[in-house]
Amino acid sequence: MPLIPEEPQIHESAQGPRTAPTPRPVPGPRPAAPSRPGRPGPPRPTAPVQRTSRDAVPVKPSPSGPATPATPAATPQIQLIPASPEGALDAAEEALDLLLDSGRAPGDVLVITTGAQHPWAEHELSFGEASYWAQHDTGDDVFYTDAAVASRAASRPVVVVAVNGGPASAAATALPLAHARAGALLIVCGDPQQINSVLGAGL
Repeated sequence: MPLIPEEPQIHESAQGPRTAPTPRPVPGPRPAAPSRPGRPGPPRPTAPVQRTSRDAVPVKPSPSGPATPATPAATPQIQLIPASPEGALDAAEEALDLLLDSGRAPGDVLVITTGAQHPWAEHELSFGEASYWAQHDTGDDVFYTDAAVASRAASRPVVVVAVNGGPASAAATALPLAHARAGALLIVCGDPQQINSVLGAGL
């Protein structure tokens, strides 16, 4: 009879050591906590990565020197819309409509023509140059100007150029000027060969 109670006691004592190893691995994860100081290590290698990106910047100026000084102010993206001189103004109007429909503020856009003036510019100039340029200075709406006087226009985020005729010198002057005035985007509507030759030489 006394042997029977001893056997269950042996089983209970066998369960006791099984529970004992369980607390022993628990301290194991605690020493793993010091591995957290190792986490600051990875940010340190990221700092040299930024330095390498800085090193890559001097490599870019050699192919396009003027683009680098423009980067602090902003280097505009250039979009070319093929169009004939007769259709360049219509293409510019379509591009403008897309800009405004996409949420671009009218005051963000400057439109330059190389040939005949935009009808809006003709209309506003009929009231005199003072009121015409006063609207430019207000900056509330799209401003249309001719390549001959575009140098008076201030920079705007978007510049649209309609190469709608005029002397070749007009496009040669207007395109580099438009590139300098454009903050984010330059859209040029006209003959791709003429535009590429001018932009390639002017930029």
